[in-house]
Amino acid sequence: MGFKKLLASLGAGGASVETVLTEENVVPGGVVQGEVRIQGGSAAQQIEGLSVGLQGRVEVEGNDQETKQDIEFTKQTLGGAFEVQPGAVHAVQFALEVPWETPVTTFLGRHLTGMNVAVTTELAIARAVDSSDLDPINVHPLPAQQAILDAFGSLGFSFKSADLERGHIRGTRQRLPLTTRKSSSTPRSSTGG
Repeated sequence: MGFKKLLASLGAGGASVETVLTEENVVPGGVVQGEVRIQGGSAAQQIEGLSVGLQGRVEVEGNDQETKQDIEFTKQTLGGAFEVQPGAVHAVQFALEVPWETPVTTFLGRHLTGMNVAVTTELAIARAVDSSDLDPINVHPLPAQQAILDAFGSLGFSFKSADLERGHIRGTRQRLPLTTRKSSSTPRSSTGG
């Protein structure tokens, strides 16, 4: 039995976590719901905590280069410590609020390249390698945002590109540690010039 505990502490045969979302399509200010399933490994393990959150994959600029980094921008703890027995399955329901500032990742039914937001799940295991899961979500525009995007489209602008960047927009009450940078092509003149 001691050998199984040793292997579990190294991540082999240890507890694992999987998140199943009820719906992967959400809007800013909405709620993403799902169930976290914890599968016990080959030995009993002490679970120190379980949490779900939202993270964005952002560009970070520095030293004349850009790198990608995952930034968690909201987190919710789901219960306290407990012990998971070998082979046992625990299921925990959750409802995670989507902040109003969450960037839109889907427009006109398609994923916007460079705009990646996901539900992240972390299972903290005492004296062992933690287990995690990552599930992408589609953040659709609110009706007011859609109206603005539609107005740009009716003026002849088209979507070119977007990405998430680490930082804040100066002079705003922004709470999230990331911003959206979008590019659109300019419309052609109706006079042919």
